[in-house]
Amino acid sequence: MPDIVAMFFVLGVISGLLKSDLNLPKAAYDTLSLLLMLTIGLKGGMALHGNFSSGLMLEVGVVLALGFMIPLLLIPLLRILVGLGSANAISLAAHYGSVSAGTFAVALAYTMTHQLETGGQVTLYLVLLELPALLVALTVYQMTRSQKGDFQIKSLLHETFTNRSVVLLVGGVIIGALYGYDEGAQVTQLLTGSFAVVLALFLLEMGLVASETLRKVRWHYWRVITFALVAPVLLSFFGIFASSLLALPEGSAVILAALTASASYIAAPVAIRNAIPEADIGLAMLASLGVTFPFNVLVGIPLYHQLIQWVG
Repeated sequence: MPDIVAMFFVLGVISGLLKSDLNLPKAAYDTLSLLLMLTIGLKGGMALHGNFSSGLMLEVGVVLALGFMIPLLLIPLLRILVGLGSANAISLAAHYGSVSAGTFAVALAYTMTHQLETGGQVTLYLVLLELPALLVALTVYQMTRSQKGDFQIKSLLHETFTNRSVVLLVGGVIIGALYGYDEGAQVTQLLTGSFAVVLALFLLEMGLVASETLRKVRWHYWRVITFALVAPVLLSFFGIFASSLLALPEGSAVILAALTASASYIAAPVAIRNAIPEADIGLAMLASLGVTFPFNVLVGIPLYHQLIQWVG
């Protein structure tokens, strides 16, 4: 049986496909998103409290390298094997090189349910993998254009680092690392104690959104859909290999594998829509949110855990 939080995603998908009148008000969804990002940051920061080590910089370097390498490998594969044009190949590479905070939250809940040892620095993986893929994809896009456009790296950096999710994640990590479990208990206990409930409601809304995307599936998208199903498993091996190289604990390995297997459906669409107007954002959302996210939530994360146990 999938984890109970994952079943809320299934409930959302089924309700959406049946055209139920179930919906979460936008204000409620925004609040859940903010609470989820802040809680993830705090949990990671509290685990880091008093546990900084010299190996942390090595982990940071390896994870950053993954963020730059994955989109560079995906762009030619998407053009040759999936048959996408330049703009859409770069767009999907950006989405799949970047990461899904929702998948991270589900993977974190999975490690808690199965009592897997997880380092506090896993929250940093989420932040570190967000930016490199976007930078690589948009740099490649600028190189393929016949004339220089108006896009500026400085603008992307500003938008990325001031994005509310990044601000809450990084801010939560810093606050949690400064105060730890004991000193920050008056604030953190309520947030971390309700993590599973917040995640369940968030996934309910994600299920409703995914059902809207799935209703738009057409047979001529079969190559993109196949890619969206196969890519997560293949990309998870980057995380598994890096975890083995770094000798990460089992829970951290599961989370890193889930992150490299995930695809962004929040930050990447915003950046790509503004920077690559020729790209079909609907196609990227179909792949990332309609196919890859459900696959990871329902099947992928337990599969990556099993693969890690086999490799170990």
